[in-house]
Amino acid sequence: MHFVFITGGVASSLGKGIASASLAALLKSRNFKVRIRKLDPYLNVDPGTMSPYQHGEVYVTDDGAETDLDLGHYERFTNQSSKKSDSISSGKIYSTVLSKERKGDYLGATIQVIPHVTNEIKSFINSDLKKEDFAIYEIGGTVGDIESLPFLEAIRQIRNDKKISSALIHMTYIPYLSFAGELKTKPTQHSVKELLNAGIQPDIIMCRSEKPIDQESITKISLFCNVKKDSVIPALNANSIYDVPSLYSKYGLDESLLKHLGYKSKNHPLDLKPWYSLLKKIKNQKSQIKIAVVGKYTNLKDSYKSLSEALMHGGIENSVNVKIKWINSEKLKKQKLISALKDCDGILVPGGFGARGIEGKIDAIKYARKYNVPFFGICLGMQLAVIEIAQNVLNIKDANSSEFNQTSNSVIGLMTEWIKGNKVEKRSKNSNKGGTMRLGSYKAKLKRNSKIYSIYNKQLISERHRHRYEVNKKFISKFNNKGYDFSGMSPDGLLPEVLESKNHKWFIGVQYHPELKSRPLKPHPLFVSFIKNCKK
Repeated sequence: MHFVFITGGVASSLGKGIASASLAALLKSRNFKVRIRKLDPYLNVDPGTMSPYQHGEVYVTDDGAETDLDLGHYERFTNQSSKKSDSISSGKIYSTVLSKERKGDYLGATIQVIPHVTNEIKSFINSDLKKEDFAIYEIGGTVGDIESLPFLEAIRQIRNDKKISSALIHMTYIPYLSFAGELKTKPTQHSVKELLNAGIQPDIIMCRSEKPIDQESITKISLFCNVKKDSVIPALNANSIYDVPSLYSKYGLDESLLKHLGYKSKNHPLDLKPWYSLLKKIKNQKSQIKIAVVGKYTNLKDSYKSLSEALMHGGIENSVNVKIKWINSEKLKKQKLISALKDCDGILVPGGFGARGIEGKIDAIKYARKYNVPFFGICLGMQLAVIEIAQNVLNIKDANSSEFNQTSNSVIGLMTEWIKGNKVEKRSKNSNKGGTMRLGSYKAKLKRNSKIYSIYNKQLISERHRHRYEVNKKFISKFNNKGYDFSGMSPDGLLPEVLESKNHKWFIGVQYHPELKSRPLKPHPLFVSFIKNCKK
């Protein structure tokens, strides 16, 4: 097994996650077995309680881990599911160390960053591996950050062990100064110097740049950073993130890594046919549609990263370019919102938490319902559809969610307990926020002869959840009488999972997050169906 560590320097948001995922895709395309993981230096135990504006979306795995959005890239590019053991933070590392100290596991030793914290990091790096050929570790943040120092030290110790095969890829930024008319390599040199100060020499340097990198710059980086010329890899902007694997292969990323680790690349031929086929589909999109995404975190597109990708996947499958119109539900008043929706072919209301921006989302749902515009509600979006129908169709004027306003007609209520495995999980409003929701994959049973059944073409499905509130089951019959069918339920019949309208061309709300399981090479059927109907 080979360990591959990927660090970043000069600036954040260079695209280490896409680079890590692309490298994993290239190695898988050479028929290697690959595992890809994320080491995050922040002190939160996980991103579950972080604002989307701070950290982008929270990506949820099948086994219920709340993780960094980069794990979404890993899954989409490799088409393999991540696990809880594929993500760790400084907060989780320190929590483990302190828990062991309280139990007396260190036998009275003085607890220090070295060796106790670094040993815990190394223990994670070596854990839960199953004969993979490559284990890729992306280290979050930027070299030089105080928080990342223990991770770099742990990596230094691993790389010092001559029995372990490893490579370190460092991604930097090459700025272009327009007034000078040239690229500048000095920031990269300083970034590598920071790594050297931590006792780590990079083996490959990936150079993010918005301009083509000339040979003179590559030679300079090679000379001053002590890296072979063919291990200085240009990482230029791409038209689509799904162009990135083939572009990195063109510049020799996978070949350079294999050569460094003692492989002959010709013995492991590269098969990028599925990716080339995907790119051909993207280039041959015949028309364009516009989808309104009505949410409250729209100022940062990474807040809905998996969602925007899933919409794109649905568009690719339907040979249509999907243009997303981001609408901030908090800022638009009713009339302006309706005006903003008029030129859209479909409306999607995504998940979220809290009462802020709720009225705008409900107005958008009402517009979709009244004017027969394809509507897709996800998680909170489904719950708000239940509230809107209860208020305006069932005429229950005080219908609401107890998350926002406790009334005698709470059509949405706090999920106080549910069964997870063989254990009854209990929650209340005073419970900790982090990790206390219904998280991860749960099964749902779909009604035959329903629209949702025709989309999945099977009765039992498994989808990922992330929510604390549920639809109140006692109102189901009233919805059915008005043509709104809860066509998907938990297998025990207690928790509503899917709502659809019998009288609308495409009006579906789901309690789960289907966007988390959509892949470019295998789009989620719900998004394919939604885009197909928007296209009509």
